[in-house]
Amino acid sequence: MSFLDRFTKGKKETLDKGLEKTKENFFSKITRAVAGKSKVDDDLLDNLEEILVSSDVGVDTTLKIIERIEARVARDKYVGTDELTSLLRDEISLLLTENNSDDLSEFNLPEGKKPYVMMVVGVNGVGKTTTIGKLAYQLKQKGYSVYLGAADTFRAAA
Repeated sequence: MSFLDRFTKGKKETLDKGLEKTKENFFSKITRAVAGKSKVDDDLLDNLEEILVSSDVGVDTTLKIIERIEARVARDKYVGTDELTSLLRDEISLLLTENNSDDLSEFNLPEGKKPYVMMVVGVNGVGKTTTIGKLAYQLKQKGYSVYLGAADTFRAAA
């Protein structure tokens, strides 16, 4: 059993349990915002924007999500709120999986010096988590093992 296996044994359940509360809070806020509404309108989108920002999504990312939802509502003529949760899930998934830059394709880790340690620092809402997710995904695609650790002084959504 490797060092990391011993360190993380049993931690996955703890992490899953902790994330479950955040996930339930996020989706319960959305459910409450949608409850009693018959159509997707500006008020509902404003509430959704507030929920996303207060859930640590980040202002720029939130605005992109809201713009995309507005465009899809207009294009596809969504009027009911029953589709909003799946629409939101689709747009967040698309945003997380799209590659906005080819810069990472130029990024190569030096051979021989392991482990590689990267630290990402920035103010709230600038896309650190999204960037880390994309970086981890691309490194996994290149065959690297990826281990993520987080340190935060304050998390509003936690």
